[in-house]
Amino acid sequence: MNSTIWIVDSYEEAFAKNIVIVTLGFIINFINGMLVVTFFSNPMFSRDSRYILYIHLVLNDMLMICVSVTLYVLSYVSPHLNASLCCILLVLGTTTFMITPLNLAGMAIERFIAICKPLHHSQICTPQRTYIFICLLWVLGAIPSLADIIILFLIQPISFFRSIVLCYLFTLFPSKAHKDRATASQVIFMSLVWIILIYTYCRVLFTARKAVSKGSANKARSTILLHGVQLLLCMLSYITPVMDMIVLPFFPFHRTKISFCVYLLTNIMPRLLSPLIYGVRDQTFMKQMKEFFTCRVIIVKIVPSKS
Repeated sequence: MNSTIWIVDSYEEAFAKNIVIVTLGFIINFINGMLVVTFFSNPMFSRDSRYILYIHLVLNDMLMICVSVTLYVLSYVSPHLNASLCCILLVLGTTTFMITPLNLAGMAIERFIAICKPLHHSQICTPQRTYIFICLLWVLGAIPSLADIIILFLIQPISFFRSIVLCYLFTLFPSKAHKDRATASQVIFMSLVWIILIYTYCRVLFTARKAVSKGSANKARSTILLHGVQLLLCMLSYITPVMDMIVLPFFPFHRTKISFCVYLLTNIMPRLLSPLIYGVRDQTFMKQMKEFFTCRVIIVKIVPSKS
């Protein structure tokens, strides 16, 4: 292209978008904060691998929302940041985003073991092993970001990290080869997670027919299906370039509106499902939340003594 067209939001539109993003982020983190408080209010939850994995997903989503909303607001308020600070924010955002599908796959596997191998569930899914699994998730989730940082050290001088840059991933990594490598690795990564979820769901589906407790098997199957829906929403972010190629040529002057809708759909909306999977559907968790956050009115009735 011989020329570049920069499309800038009006003040009212930019203000409205930021208000929507910040408000949704605050609401999601407020609800998730209630779930975190509920988890730590009862020691029973910390001894169950299912709840440990769930609260880790909630905490990861809270961190991801904070970083994502911060980057979105900064893109309007102050898009130029120190390169080191920008790298830290991007590494946190990328790592937490990559952990979400891995955590969903781990939760699906835990439900698979609970239904398909109930006698071995207590030996396999112990709290200690669950914490080790969570550490492994962070290592796997950080690998793409660490690879990007290593490449950045190789292609940029040290003085670059003290400079002021536009805080966008492909501004830091302008090479098309690196972009293609990152996209390919992300597609492979998400494909493997999808295979795990589909295999797990099919096993639970077939095992549910033979299970003695049909209710628990059907509930586990529904839970894994919700994990799949949430993962599908997360995966939409990887087809954003394809959506841009198809949609944007027809609406070139609505680029920012389309990007805003895609951001809501792929980064914010999937985090709204997390409270619904266990926080609302799980009766034990919901009961504990109601007992902890519901204001109780104690009525004292004084009965006069008979003389």
